[in-house]
Amino acid sequence: MPSTYDAAATASGLVDELASQIKGKVVLTTGVSPGARNPEKAEKTAGVVKAAHPDVKTKVLELDLGSLAAVRKAAATVLSWDDVPFIDVLANNAGIMAVNYELPPDGYESQFATNHLAHFLFTDLIIYKVLVSNAPRIVNGSETYNKWIADGQSKTANMLFSLSVAEKLGKRGLLSFSLHPGVIGTNLSNHIEWGSDFAGLPAVDRSLGNKEGWAEFKWKTPDQGTATHVYAAFEPSLKFNNGVYL
Repeated sequence: MPSTYDAAATASGLVDELASQIKGKVVLTTGVSPGARNPEKAEKTAGVVKAAHPDVKTKVLELDLGSLAAVRKAAATVLSWDDVPFIDVLANNAGIMAVNYELPPDGYESQFATNHLAHFLFTDLIIYKVLVSNAPRIVNGSETYNKWIADGQSKTANMLFSLSVAEKLGKRGLLSFSLHPGVIGTNLSNHIEWGSDFAGLPAVDRSLGNKEGWAEFKWKTPDQGTATHVYAAFEPSLKFNNGVYL
């Protein structure tokens, strides 16, 4: 990674620097706004984008990652979009974190199902539209992480998924990366009682010998937090490091 990009880098700064790589690209992102689990919130985000950049075309896709049947329905919708013949960047960004144990109707633990299985299925079903891009990329959001262990397992699956995609489809020109955006204050953690729940996270890290268990986290702004997504999606030099974790 160039030395000019560090933990303080911002998405807005990278967008300016990588404008030539971004222009004209078709990007499909899950989890486009905090807690966007209903079409109204996604429509609002699309409206904000349209107001700021009238020339940018947007589409809103209803995708319920808590149901594999709903994932299949959403994928079928994407494949039916005649005006979107290809997808340059697929960013699997939506997810849940450290929720109480739940077993949805599909029969898989909710964090593993939502954070990994649903995205895996969605990617597999629409992969044709990604592969026909001239420069296809897949970006999987992840983290370094009881309930914290389940979250960590789902994120580890995301990393291994990215690596496997790079190994299997890299020869077809597809770049695939996983990333940790940093510690950011978003609606993802609204349900967490930081005084008690969060204490379990460093305890898990310490039991596994992870240095994060003793680390002092520096909080990032949303602009800084999304910088790694922009870098993973558009930085040209990453083609030499397919499959890496950022």
